Amino acid sequence: MHIIDSQDFLNAHNSARAEVGVGPMTWESQIAAFSLQYLNTHISDCNMVHSVSQYGENLAWSSGKLSGSDAVRMWVDEKADYDYNSNSCAPGKVCRQYTQVVWRNLVRLGCAKVRCNSGGGTWLVATMLPGATILGRGLTKGFTSTSK
Repeated sequence: MHIIDSQDFLNAHNSARAEVGVGPMTWESQIAAFSLQYLNTHISDCNMVHSVSQYGENLAWSSGKLSGSDAVRMWVDEKADYDYNSNSCAPGKVCRQYTQVVWRNLVRLGCAKVRCNSGGGTWLVATMLPGATILGRGLTKGFTSTSK
């Protein structure tokens, strides 16, 4: 168990944000420490549930190794399911993790990952401030896409 390579994770987030004309995030060690503390509470069962906190967060799991850039790529792949016109996910699709990566107001990032004790697998969390995105309530104000 360890705090994830901050530069790998930060670069992946900021690259995705730059693609839609959104400024970069900054790394916050205190948020990363919270992320690791939270993951450690579930390291025995690897139960992927969101924390109840002031933070927005994205979760990812893999049966093998998982880098920060791999996780961000999974979340950014949800872009295909985001409908810019309705400011929501396409019917029956998931895109909330993508919107959190590119949400303009989420500017501070801290991440962690652990190897699960329950038979392996890697679980990681990207934790962001301030708070989470709310689909259908001004996402286009959260970011302006230059590449719809």
